[in-house]
Amino acid sequence: MTEWFSNLEFLPKIYWLVAIIGSLTFSVVMLMAFAGGDGDGIEDMDSDMDASAGFQFISFKNLVGFFTIFGWSGIACIDAGLSTPLIIIISVISGLLMMMIMAALFYFISKLTDSGTLKYKNAIDAIGEVYLTIGADRSKMGKVNVSVQGTMRELDALTDSLTELKSGTIIKVLDVTSNGILVVDRTRKPIEVSNIENEKLQTGENHLLSND
Repeated sequence: MTEWFSNLEFLPKIYWLVAIIGSLTFSVVMLMAFAGGDGDGIEDMDSDMDASAGFQFISFKNLVGFFTIFGWSGIACIDAGLSTPLIIIISVISGLLMMMIMAALFYFISKLTDSGTLKYKNAIDAIGEVYLTIGADRSKMGKVNVSVQGTMRELDALTDSLTELKSGTIIKVLDVTSNGILVVDRTRKPIEVSNIENEKLQTGENHLLSND
């Protein structure tokens, strides 16, 4: 192996070194990223190199992908007998394409992760039901069942109402505290029609019929 490497010309040596080191680093990075390993160090490096919010084109992971594909595409071009300028151009373009693919991949993965994370502010204005009695004037924390981000959840809640909200009371979420506790108040179901409104509707219908 050593003899084979020493017999290589300068350009193939460079490409083989980049390809081998890049591939080993790439394997470790991907293993840590997708297998739940401790990637805090890598994430810190990524955040330091972040050129834009959200979509990261220049990051440690993407650069590793660049050098990996740069090395292997260069080796393939050398084996094909291409000229040195063409080898460099093709390997650089291939590396940049790999960076773009990896940036897009991790961007969409982060979006999927964010969409599955509960954001309590999304509960504001939602209608729910008291599960455990909530004390008046924030005297006792209770629980409510409320739909947030398309899923029914059981969440801690307080109220500024001067009367306690008993189990089964229909509530509306007015606000969320800094530590994620809902602030709710009594309301009625959106589809519920009061007796007075129902009588008005019936009176209006009867009036129209009598005019006919």
